Amino acid sequence: MSRARTAVVIPVVAVALGCAMVAATGCGAETVPPATVFEVLRARVTGAAFADPGLDTIIWQLRVPRTLLAAVVGAGLALAGAAMQTLVRNPLADPYLLGVSSGAGVGAAAVITSGFFAGAGVWALSGGALLGAFAAAAMVFLIAVAQGGLTPLRLVLTGTVLGSAFAALSSYLIFRSADPAAAQAVLFWLLGSLAGADWTRIALPACVVGVAAVTLAAAAGWLDALNVGADTAASVGVPVRALRIALFAGLAVLVGVLVAVSGGIGFVGLVVPHAARLLVGSPHRALLPVSALCGALFLVVADAAARILVRPTEIPVGVLTGLIGAPVFLLLMGRRRYRFGAS
Repeated sequence: MSRARTAVVIPVVAVALGCAMVAATGCGAETVPPATVFEVLRARVTGAAFADPGLDTIIWQLRVPRTLLAAVVGAGLALAGAAMQTLVRNPLADPYLLGVSSGAGVGAAAVITSGFFAGAGVWALSGGALLGAFAAAAMVFLIAVAQGGLTPLRLVLTGTVLGSAFAALSSYLIFRSADPAAAQAVLFWLLGSLAGADWTRIALPACVVGVAAVTLAAAAGWLDALNVGADTAASVGVPVRALRIALFAGLAVLVGVLVAVSGGIGFVGLVVPHAARLLVGSPHRALLPVSALCGALFLVVADAAARILVRPTEIPVGVLTGLIGAPVFLLLMGRRRYRFGAS
């Protein structure tokens, strides 16, 4: 039954994602009909000239990269959320549990308020956030190992405590900033935004998400065993300690790269894996691809809504994902047939 549902769900969600991406590409301060979007894409693919260069620039240079980045980030956060919930065996776990997002926030705040890495140009903010994310993950890892190992409880507690400390440090950097515009920029970034998307920013997160998806799919059987319990996994030959370390390192890199290009977009990695479990169950061979597709669909739609609700300005997409994700999560949890880890 699970395989039959998966065979139906994946094509349906994939088609919905494609339609949403076309519609989202037309959304913004100026609405562009889907037919015009298709015409621009056709002209770009075939090399033909488009009649309106200005519209071609808007669609191809601004909106297509942003829509693609939204799909990549959404898929990556959903994958990270599903894997994180398995790693710590906690239904409330999300990709930012390791303190990576808060660490990235410190790096971004330091760059914006002090001008660090100014010579890196447009990559300064992403570079600072990435360094902060990796530093936070390294601290969580070292402290957890020093205090007894990468057990689920220690990871949750260490990540939560250090995440709160990093968030406080970010707030202090904002408070100390003498430039109101810089403080506003940090707050906008911390709330999550895809406004800075362009073609140069897609390759790295797309490659990282692709590698993560393939690696997690290859380890789906081990993840299923780990989800049952460490003792059970060890009894069937799963190298539990090595798997936990590999998951920790891989998720730190994945989430760090995603946060560096999009800021702290919440609720995607928490809500989407639970919705995917309702659709196809808990086996990771089905859960992972469905989570990735649903995460991409969710963030593409949320980003499109962020652009049109208060146009010509836009809402940070993290605000919308939180407003949408909270009631959706409560609705999912109210389903009687749902149980975390149920097949």
